[in-house]
Amino acid sequence: MAELALMFASRAQHIREVIQPALDAGQIVLCDRFTDSSEAYQGGGRKLGSKPILELHRILCGNMQPDLTILMDSDVATSVERARRRNKQKGKTETDENRFEQESRAFFGRVRHAYLEIAKREPKRVALVNARGTPGQTHKEIMRAVKAKLKLQGLS
Repeated sequence: MAELALMFASRAQHIREVIQPALDAGQIVLCDRFTDSSEAYQGGGRKLGSKPILELHRILCGNMQPDLTILMDSDVATSVERARRRNKQKGKTETDENRFEQESRAFFGRVRHAYLEIAKREPKRVALVNARGTPGQTHKEIMRAVKAKLKLQGLS
């Protein structure tokens, strides 16, 4: 619960200081993670369920939602291996991994399941992208989803 509270404290501050002013100025805002991540990691992975996350989101974030969420889906083993490979490229050891990267495959299975449930619940907002292919293939799928949402032509 403390981890969840810290995530939402940071998110609420970020909304007030960065996101909302940018939106008010007519800018496009890109976020690496938002409430869906808390619902997946704390709600699913840590077994807190969706209800407390969605309630905190309502209270602290004013139910602010992205217009588009890209969910890059891959199998658990591949995702964990990619994270570890990134860490090794940065010169990190297993002891440098953050507390999420040290979790079990069962934890990540629950996280993936929670993300997929969010995508099923909100198909108009969440674009499910197959991230099992090459970076180029994944990029093409992401761009297809962005173009569709923004109704753009010729964006690559």
